[in-house]
Amino acid sequence: QVQLVESGGGLVQAGGSLRLSCAASGDTFSRYTMGWFRQAPGKEREFVALITWSGGSPDYADTVRGRFTISRDNLKSTVYLQMNNLKPEDTAVYYCAARMRGTTEYRYWGQGTQVTVSS
Repeated sequence: QVQLVESGGGLVQAGGSLRLSCAASGDTFSRYTMGWFRQAPGKEREFVALITWSGGSPDYADTVRGRFTISRDNLKSTVYLQMNNLKPEDTAVYYCAARMRGTTEYRYWGQGTQVTVSS
């Protein structure tokens, strides 16, 4: 079982940057593919980015590709989301999640961190 704790959210002006972190504990971090998701008020939770256990093959939602970068440090059991050129429509609660290698279901979720982008 994995426990996930996000940090790094906040208020930023449009065009600004933030870096989110998600610290994992409780199991071997490199066993998991890690993902970032977000949920805006009144909307469904949506996929943002994922990174495989080795750090290869990152994938992004079309809405963030070219602006956001996902990375991980397996020695620190941490996954990051660097967000640049932020837009008001990026405002949401951002969650990290973990799924075991070879599975498709994200079983473990953090509590979320709020990102607010002002225009």
